[in-house]
Amino acid sequence: MALFKRFWKRSRDNDPMGAEGGYYALYESQRPVDPDDRTTSYRPAGSTDFSRWDAGLSQFDGANAPASHDRGSFWKRSFWLGRRKRWWAVRIIAAFIMLFIALVAWLAITAPLSKSLEPIAAPQVTLLASDGTPIARSGAMVAAPVEVASLPPHVIEPFLAIEDRRFYSHWGVDPRGVARAVWTGRGGGSTITQQLAKFTWLTPERSLTRKAQEALIAFWIETWLTKDEILERYLSNAYFGDNQYGLRAASLHYFYRKPENLKPEQAAMLAGLLQAPSRYNPTKHYDRAKARMDLVVGAMVDAGYMSQAEADRLPAPRLDVRTANDLPTGTYFADWALPLAREQIEPGYERLVVETTLDAQLQALANRVVSRASLGNAQVGLVAMRPKGEVVAMVGGKSYADSPFNRVTQAKRQPGSTFKLFVYLAALEAGWDPEDTISNQSIATGSYRPKNSRERYSEAITLEDAFASSSNVAAVRLFNEVGSDAVIRTARSLGVTSDLPEGDPSLALGTTSMSLLELTAAYAGVAANQYPVRPYAFPQEEESWWEWLTSSKGSFSGRVHGDMEQMLRAAINRGTGEAAELPIANFGKTGTTQNYRDALFVGYAGDLVVGVWVGNDDNSPLDRVSGGGLPARIWKDFMRGALDLPAPQPRASPDPQGPVEPFDIDIEEGEEIPLGEDGTTLRIEEGGLILSQDGVPMELRVTEDGVQVEPIDQR
Repeated sequence: MALFKRFWKRSRDNDPMGAEGGYYALYESQRPVDPDDRTTSYRPAGSTDFSRWDAGLSQFDGANAPASHDRGSFWKRSFWLGRRKRWWAVRIIAAFIMLFIALVAWLAITAPLSKSLEPIAAPQVTLLASDGTPIARSGAMVAAPVEVASLPPHVIEPFLAIEDRRFYSHWGVDPRGVARAVWTGRGGGSTITQQLAKFTWLTPERSLTRKAQEALIAFWIETWLTKDEILERYLSNAYFGDNQYGLRAASLHYFYRKPENLKPEQAAMLAGLLQAPSRYNPTKHYDRAKARMDLVVGAMVDAGYMSQAEADRLPAPRLDVRTANDLPTGTYFADWALPLAREQIEPGYERLVVETTLDAQLQALANRVVSRASLGNAQVGLVAMRPKGEVVAMVGGKSYADSPFNRVTQAKRQPGSTFKLFVYLAALEAGWDPEDTISNQSIATGSYRPKNSRERYSEAITLEDAFASSSNVAAVRLFNEVGSDAVIRTARSLGVTSDLPEGDPSLALGTTSMSLLELTAAYAGVAANQYPVRPYAFPQEEESWWEWLTSSKGSFSGRVHGDMEQMLRAAINRGTGEAAELPIANFGKTGTTQNYRDALFVGYAGDLVVGVWVGNDDNSPLDRVSGGGLPARIWKDFMRGALDLPAPQPRASPDPQGPVEPFDIDIEEGEEIPLGEDGTTLRIEEGGLILSQDGVPMELRVTEDGVQVEPIDQR
């Protein structure tokens, strides 16, 4: 009401006509005209001065218009100036949250915690021959993980004292520990968590970037794992030298004790190895290991884990190394088979024993045959397999110790005339017969003009004679007749995966490159009349009837297979492979590349398919060595010995895993040790050992007169 009264009063006071009543005009058009307020023109009462009203409104709008918030584009300085602190705080917090989410996702992908449960080195694998004979052992000694709860304090404390004494109080990175290490020279700058991150996820590279990654992953580990879990994974994977990974493997190796039974001085020596396992290896540098152990003991005194008097009483630990590896860590066959075995093995701490297809007798025979061959400076490769692909012998060179390069599986060389197998097979499948003839005259036209050995030509030659004499011009003419597509298709069906150029007539003479294993497997497909044959190193499960029914393996018709074997027999009995002839049915083909750079013989007899290659690693020419010469003689020497060998018989072999994990050695007097499942026990008593079997106690005493065995009277 006061507001209306004010409007009423003002309207009366300003009434130019002196009216006693009225109101306060809200709009210009409602105000009376003031006779004295006249400009150039007369405006009648009640009319509207629009120009004046518009000018007033414009002035009012200009005075009350809100300030513009347009600060320009974001790359301009004005865009960022004037922002409120609250605006900045919200966006900074949001950015940190997004960065944290991205970081967690990145760590979950690149550093999964499950990886710390796996051994950092491939566990030991022992390969057995088909008769059970150990032939090779490779990989690290990795034992079962340790549990912190089962370890006595004097086993854990040396590692904490020398590696990370503030382990249970820091968050993965310990600035005080770094400063102490720099100042005193004791302990490492990295925490146990950082070391776990380093050898589990990172490389040994020394750089600020890797150090930052190490710290980041350490924080990640500390967030998701307990301290005991971190320590367990660290102790179970750390390297202790002598190819020993993990505390359990190291304690059994150096002291023949389980880690739960280690003595204080033994644990201290093991803790000292972690800084430089090779330098402080006690089996090679015991004095260095003992000096390092003393440093660890001093750190334990400083940390309060033991008194100086206790430290002074610690004796020098006595080593008890009983595990010796008398098997080779690698052979040509083992280097080929081990990666295949590990593909089928899940990561774990268990030592594995894998039976292979290798025949120990045939392998020994192959080694003898190669060693007595007149190779000179040349190298050799020999592989023997069963027709289904079971590899039974492999020699990849004259000496594995001198050169572990495997000429059977790794070398890619030209097969020479042994490749003609695919040309003639393609012709037989196209309808040709061994008695059909083809021109054997020299090729005088075209860009490719191969020549026959010793320039021997004829007007025409049968396919069988051309194959037996290894005629080059006949093979090229036949290749052109059947077409490169048919030849390549035949080679692919027999398992050849190497590059085979289309339309190149030189392919008929084996100018492409492939491994000896690949070539020999193709010949095995002909021997078995079932292809492709995949060479394998481990026994295969017998194929079920459904697998046989749905198998994609192919086979040649009886006519094609018989005709091909007829030509292979001719090549070895009266052709270029006569030096390999055997008193039984034998089939094979020679191969010699240009300038005698490679010499090969591949063939089969009985249930063995064998390929032999001779050449120089630098691809230099041989001294006129052809496939029908030295390779054929090596092939015959091996096959004759193999046919005389008795069938391999499975036999008991020494435990390939080495000594059985020992009983606890810390045995108190009077404690009984079970020795078998029949109730036999051993008990230590003062003055001797009590052996009890089937309830009959016997006393064993060792004196100057020897071992005395007496029954004990228990009355």
